[in-house]
Amino acid sequence: MLPESGQVLHFSEDPTISYFEPHVAPTAGPQEAYVWAVDAGRAQDYWFPRQCPRAMAWIGPTTQAADVERILGPGCSRVHAVEYGWLEAIRTVELYAYRLPAAPFRPFGTPEPHAQVSTEPVRPLGPPERVGDIFALHDEAGIQLRVLSNLWTFWDGVITSSLSFSGIRLRNARPRT
Repeated sequence: MLPESGQVLHFSEDPTISYFEPHVAPTAGPQEAYVWAVDAGRAQDYWFPRQCPRAMAWIGPTTQAADVERILGPGCSRVHAVEYGWLEAIRTVELYAYRLPAAPFRPFGTPEPHAQVSTEPVRPLGPPERVGDIFALHDEAGIQLRVLSNLWTFWDGVITSSLSFSGIRLRNARPRT
């Protein structure tokens, strides 16, 4: 589930959204109202239930071979890690993707943009599309999905490496052990 040319995606468990109004996200650092979306490079980060904590790592432009070997493993270019307690939610979530026109959006985040934002309201290009089997999406995209008892050891290794990374909803992860 990726956007087509000229599109960005918004993922939601709500299939009834007909209009996206800019809002201040409760977890966002900036207090500016935005409509949030993602491009093809970051869509995979959202193939999960909204509240699911996930730690993700992939080969970036400055990644060193030793970090690939140590953290990702041979032949692997991207890993998404989740906790065992979220497997049933991942299996059963009704997740939808809204296709939005890319024109009103701009990249957000530094040093690498992690989202696309618009300060104006946006209407979807059509009805939301059911995302489907999240495990199959990962398999088809060649993304290794790791299931761990606790995310923190993996996360600590990732953020001190040369890999590119993202952590989403980590506040919902089990406590550090």
